[in-house]
Amino acid sequence: MTENKVKSIGAEKTAAWAEKACWDPETNVTVPSEKAVVEAKEWVEENQK
Repeated sequence: MTENKVKSIGAEKTAAWAEKACWDPETNVTVPSEKAVVEAKEWVEENQK
């Protein structure tokens, strides 16, 4: 059998989920900080094809 490998593109450090501001226990969802959202948005805008 072959092993499934995931190629990392190095965007994890700029991902909005990387710096969470809080966690909603009812929905089990993390809410990113405003800074993380801004950095992720800038990364996307710079790396659009």
